[in-house]
Amino acid sequence: MASTRPVPWVSPLLCLAVLAGGAYYALVDTGPSLQIAAFSALLLLLIGIDAAERRLPAAVLLLTQTGLYVAVNALDDSGISRALFVLVPFTAYFTLGRRAAIVLGTACVAALPVLFTLRVPGWQTRAEHVSDVVMFALGIVLAITMAAVAVREREARVRLEGIMHEVEALSAAQERNRLAREIHDSLGHHLTAIAVQLEKADAFADLDPSGAREAVGNARWSADRALTEVRQSVRALGQRPFLLTDALTDLIDHLDGPTITLDVTGDEEGRPLTSLTALYRAAQEALTNACRHSGATNVRLTLAYEDTGATLTIDDDGQGFPAHEDAEGFGLRGMRDRIALLDGSLDLASSPAGTAISIRVPW
Repeated sequence: MASTRPVPWVSPLLCLAVLAGGAYYALVDTGPSLQIAAFSALLLLLIGIDAAERRLPAAVLLLTQTGLYVAVNALDDSGISRALFVLVPFTAYFTLGRRAAIVLGTACVAALPVLFTLRVPGWQTRAEHVSDVVMFALGIVLAITMAAVAVREREARVRLEGIMHEVEALSAAQERNRLAREIHDSLGHHLTAIAVQLEKADAFADLDPSGAREAVGNARWSADRALTEVRQSVRALGQRPFLLTDALTDLIDHLDGPTITLDVTGDEEGRPLTSLTALYRAAQEALTNACRHSGATNVRLTLAYEDTGATLTIDDDGQGFPAHEDAEGFGLRGMRDRIALLDGSLDLASSPAGTAISIRVPW
């Protein structure tokens, strides 16, 4: 069972060190005896109790350990076991809190001069005893400091884990939004185009057979294009670089309705794929709206590649719509979100005389 302390190895390690040092001193000084055996047994018992700390209430554990520290010191003639008392504030910090640790540490430091006063007359003039008090006080301070650092490190790790979970949740939400935009901008556009072309083919099947066949061909192209984009997005199997100019030209050639023109300036070679893809999705959405909803007869696309970014403008002479975000559908909102992720900008102006959309993305 895991320990509740961030550094559970400190107490057993110190007990083992005291056991080794105290037993060696006793063996060299007096030889094997029952006192050495009792001294060793108590230290081993402390290690066992420490291993079972989660099965005992905090206050009971601390009182039991402190009592055993006193007993071990009574059996130790070397004075090495006084080091065990640094574990009192150290353990208390984790179980009872910072204030309790400071109070108990202060009590331990104050108890040593009292003990010397009772047992060693004139100890204040003996360098070794004064040094013992100073070193013991320093050990108490270091123990409390180490406990504080360990607690803060554990709290920081817990906070970090919480932040990682939040980041994971946000990343998942962002990915869901990205997929939703991708489905709407790609499949949604092509499915809309297929529906329009098939409606046209059905309407003109008898009146204009050649026009109906052309509409069916365009619908088939949209279906093939949708399948290709799905494969590229899901499987990342695109076999050739994405060229925005070529993609827009291909898209325009297979759209029915208004007359669409494309003017391109600058060079797209070496530009970021994410920016080019975002402009293409924006053009898809804008052209779908212009062809299906605006009643436009002419649409003009202007694409300019520059050193710092690219600008795409789509103008149509349709009937327009209220130019405020409440009137925008999912497509335009998705377009805004996609461009915002690239630190770009989207400006929309619409009136009964037509609609103009200007999109800027930086490199």
